[in-house]
Amino acid sequence: MNWQQDEPKVIDEEMLKQAIEEQGPQGQAGDISKKEGIQYEDVLQLRLDYRNILKIYHLWHFTSLTKLQLDNNVIARIEGLENLTHLVWLDLSFNNIEVIEGLDSLVKLQDLSLFNNRISVIENLDALQDLHILSFGNNAIAQLENVLYLRKFKNLRTLNLAGNPICEEEMYKTFVTAYLPDLVYLDYRLLDEQTRETANTKYKYAIEGMQQTELQKQQAMEAQKISNEELQLHKDAFVEFLNGPQLFNSMCDEDPDGEKLSLLPGMESKTEALCVQIFDAGLTQHAQRTAEVESFFTCSREAVADNRQKAAQIAADFESSRRQVMEMHQITDVELLEDHISSCQEQANQFSETLMSLELQLVDQLEDIFKDFERNVSDMVGGFIEYVQGIYPFCRDLENQHHEQQLEIALATLEKVVKNDIDCYKDTVTNAVSASHDTHLLKIDNREDELLTRINNWMSGLLKSIHDEEVKRNRKRISEIRNYVSYVKDELEDMRMSEHH
Repeated sequence: MNWQQDEPKVIDEEMLKQAIEEQGPQGQAGDISKKEGIQYEDVLQLRLDYRNILKIYHLWHFTSLTKLQLDNNVIARIEGLENLTHLVWLDLSFNNIEVIEGLDSLVKLQDLSLFNNRISVIENLDALQDLHILSFGNNAIAQLENVLYLRKFKNLRTLNLAGNPICEEEMYKTFVTAYLPDLVYLDYRLLDEQTRETANTKYKYAIEGMQQTELQKQQAMEAQKISNEELQLHKDAFVEFLNGPQLFNSMCDEDPDGEKLSLLPGMESKTEALCVQIFDAGLTQHAQRTAEVESFFTCSREAVADNRQKAAQIAADFESSRRQVMEMHQITDVELLEDHISSCQEQANQFSETLMSLELQLVDQLEDIFKDFERNVSDMVGGFIEYVQGIYPFCRDLENQHHEQQLEIALATLEKVVKNDIDCYKDTVTNAVSASHDTHLLKIDNREDELLTRINNWMSGLLKSIHDEEVKRNRKRISEIRNYVSYVKDELEDMRMSEHH
């Protein structure tokens, strides 16, 4: 073997073709397979071991792969596996991998081997919740805390850490057994009851404390999830942060003078109550819009399905008739055969007209459904916009009252504090209050504009997408009809030509 053969390689098409041919069916079945061509998406298992591979590449077509063997290579990074979402078994042992990465999409993975690599931290496996067997033997894992990361994998039953620095820890086996109570095999050996009892006794209180912490974290995560879902609902209704004093508070975010003035006595705002009215109306209308959208798509799908069923029956009847004609090629009477072919061509024309007419009926039906939907959604959105535009003037009126009250209190306070040259300070205070007032009005106007713009954009975007999808569906259907009829006519013409010759 010369030095050129020892050079690191990248997985390429030639390597894949060779591996599939070697591992695929042999003999006559293999010859047939080669003749028909290799379909990467049909391959279920692939072995690429002992090939001096440095870089994982060209595997994105193997979408059905369940077992992949990449052991005994020189792979430095886990990459290029994103499309292998059906992978159940993955062997990356005896490589040069230092960091666990690139496995997030392999959610069906059950057996993972990273034996004999250079890994020091167990991480980035969160998505692999179905892991049953995991091997990190002969790596560089030195901290027992790495084991705690594995507590989240409730299906893990077999773990190999043999050959890592942590195995030299005196309490290694007891620690792992205690913190991974569902583990059955550790380092190729069955965990006995005595080891479990010792582990439970020694780490009882530590585990209870950790379980409490994990429970609190889980509760916090669930609470955050609920909060995020709730916020998303509010955003979908275009009324997020209007269910409290957030709008009023935001007026002072970029207005230091206004923040100081809002501390003056009597500066309470009723803006919050008006915002809550908009918020409640927004959620109510969001529910109505959602129901309307769901109803539209349900009606549309039912119309398409009914039309397809009718078309399928017509196509089945025509296909049966066509096959009878195609079986008449043995007729020796040329004129009789010609009559049959001409008749079938006429039937094909009628078949095409029937399906086109059926498609036209569907287009008209869907257009009527769409018009009703468009009218209903437009009425809903228009009604909500009208409601919002009726509320926001009251917000501005409140801000005007707020401004007058602020100015009055500010000047009264100024007269009490300043005895001399009060006119010099009046302009400063008046300007500060007026600037604050302008900022607040701008905030109110911007929030109104944002709400109205977003809901209008939602409506126009939804209607456009529905229209575009219908145009695409219609064109595809017409193309299907034309292509099929063209195929039938070409077949009949070939039949006619062969009889003449």
